[in-house]
Amino acid sequence: MALSNNKKLPFQDKAEHQVGSGAMCSALIIAAPHSGSGKTTVTAALARYHRNQGRKVTVFKVGPDFIDPMILRKASGELVYQLDLWLVGEQGCRELLYRAAMESDLILIEGVMGLFDGTPSSADLAQYFNIPVLGVIDAKAMAQTFAAVVFGLVKFREDLPFYGVIGNRVNSDRHAEMLSSHLSDDIRFHGRIPRDETITLPERHLGLVQAQELADIDAQLDQASSHIANTGLTDLPEKVEFFTLENEQRVVHQALKGTRVIIVRDNAFSFIYAANIAFLEQAGAELIYCSALTDANLPEGDVLYIPGGYPELYAEKLMNNVTFLNDVRHFSSSNKPIIAECGGMLYLLDQLTDLSGQQFSMLGLMPGKAIMQKKLASIGSQWVDLPSFDQSEGVNIEGNIMRGHSFHYSSAEIDLEPSCQTTHHPSERAGEFVYLHNNILASYMHWYLPSNPSLALRIFNKTRCF
Repeated sequence: MALSNNKKLPFQDKAEHQVGSGAMCSALIIAAPHSGSGKTTVTAALARYHRNQGRKVTVFKVGPDFIDPMILRKASGELVYQLDLWLVGEQGCRELLYRAAMESDLILIEGVMGLFDGTPSSADLAQYFNIPVLGVIDAKAMAQTFAAVVFGLVKFREDLPFYGVIGNRVNSDRHAEMLSSHLSDDIRFHGRIPRDETITLPERHLGLVQAQELADIDAQLDQASSHIANTGLTDLPEKVEFFTLENEQRVVHQALKGTRVIIVRDNAFSFIYAANIAFLEQAGAELIYCSALTDANLPEGDVLYIPGGYPELYAEKLMNNVTFLNDVRHFSSSNKPIIAECGGMLYLLDQLTDLSGQQFSMLGLMPGKAIMQKKLASIGSQWVDLPSFDQSEGVNIEGNIMRGHSFHYSSAEIDLEPSCQTTHHPSERAGEFVYLHNNILASYMHWYLPSNPSLALRIFNKTRCF
């Protein structure tokens, strides 16, 4: 019997409307009681270990995080997509898992926050798709209480599939024995990961340091995977059956054929959903990548997409890349669409002030200033209705609603009238402002394009002027 039960939500039930025979694949959700327990390290270690055994491993991340997927992609060698029953949607999650099961030996899904945190939570995903949970418990200062924490994770909700637990930061076999000896017989203890500074991933204000910034990341991942060899996680877990939907049509194929989308992607601007890239590719767009840090010129193209990232860490280098700045200004003056998210929006402003108080001139395409602060300014899933986008180009049953999230430590004073404002999910609190300025669509919100394919196609239409 469950210890407690929150109000039941629709996505806590198992997936229904399954069609025919599904695809079978070993799968686990790696979850924990709280953030900082070591979920990313254990997920990456498992991915690298099984990849080193010659297996194809597909990794997903619950929730909207951008940075953990960079580490997980490095570990697995495969693109990492988000899985979130609200952001991605139940049908979107089902399709992603089905495709992964068709071509993978193992599916790993890193949870978000604590196992039951969020609406929806990692536990909701596990229960909906019947994917067993591997609990990661930071046990460095724990003994018998380990069993109590595990008991709570396992028994809090009825019918939650559970694969077992692993102790993290456990240095000795004796300590591991103390942890496991009080577990009930129906809970598997898969062993321990020792405290190892060589596999500890550094952090900064938005989370872990990006994988591409870590010179020794491959050595760290191989070292982490070596610890898996001493646990009970060397064998593939039991297989789960994943199903698809009949006649699922989420993307208008070739709708963006002939459109050259320039994407700024470097250490300053790297926060972009893998699903957004896949959406644009499937829609037929030609994607052209460039760096605002190292490229002297902006490539030729029809639409400019500047995602979020860490412009505050590279503000001086961005400011000094004068020829690139001038090219972006020229692009804007030609009235071609620019889509900017979070850090990308800060790049468009007049000025950016970093944490040390130093001020840097930015592009000056939007009147306003942004200041970095030590306190978190906003976090959470959000949706927005973009009323300025008419539907004259076709019927769209999803209207103008786009889903996404925001997560930033800066505050911005922008001298423009907002076009609209986002709404937080599930609290329905007012969220970020959205600006339509000349040819620019900009907001602190990160858009999840597949949440509304028709609207996304209109946003990236090369003939549209905002």
